[in-house]
Amino acid sequence: MKSERAGGDRRGGARGGQLTPPGFRSKLFEGLKPSEITAVLAAAQRRKVSPDQVLQHEGTTVRRLSLLVTGLAAFYKGAPEGTHLFLRWITPGDAFGLAALRPGSPYLTTVKALQESSILVWDRVSAYALFSQIPRLAGNAYAVVGDYLSELADLLIARTTQTAQQRIARALVQSARQVGRAGTEGIELPLTNEQLAEMAYVSLFTASRQLSEWQNQGILAKSRGKILLRAPKRLDSQYF
Repeated sequence: MKSERAGGDRRGGARGGQLTPPGFRSKLFEGLKPSEITAVLAAAQRRKVSPDQVLQHEGTTVRRLSLLVTGLAAFYKGAPEGTHLFLRWITPGDAFGLAALRPGSPYLTTVKALQESSILVWDRVSAYALFSQIPRLAGNAYAVVGDYLSELADLLIARTTQTAQQRIARALVQSARQVGRAGTEGIELPLTNEQLAEMAYVSLFTASRQLSEWQNQGILAKSRGKILLRAPKRLDSQYF
């Protein structure tokens, strides 16, 4: 696995040079002074990761703090019988491995890359030292954890109160907002039927049948590994 240390070409400016692309933003860096961002990035390594590569394993002792720079990943939670539940997308600017706030803590989730991606990583010792030296950084990290917990609470409510059809619609609409690419014919989602079934906590048969029904209604179009959402507002208006 190749990595790049901070430094080198600084054409990207004080916010990270070649480590982050122009315009890159992360809640982890909100309110930090340029000198503080420079210090944080100086302690980082940039790594390229492959599709389906597991970036952290639930239950293992925390080893690093990570930040997605490019690509796409996802949080999963282990379930009975070796299965796993999709929790949320991880998109550029999202941090994970925040158990680094508490040395010796285990990872609470598994993270897997879904596309070729790149991440910034800080080893546990460096991350904890940065949190101690830069109080705003630690505050941002706690705010990110709070956001994740709020989303998980909403997910739990959805899975216990909504119908399978509503959960599938919810997964499509949220995915459109987070990872969709707008085009002339609609919003393209990098989703397989299997992934959608995981997200909505339904069987593959149920997800496939519902997608076929909505395709017949003109709401979406399916292709291999992709879903083209033609009318997201119809899902909003019909199911929420």
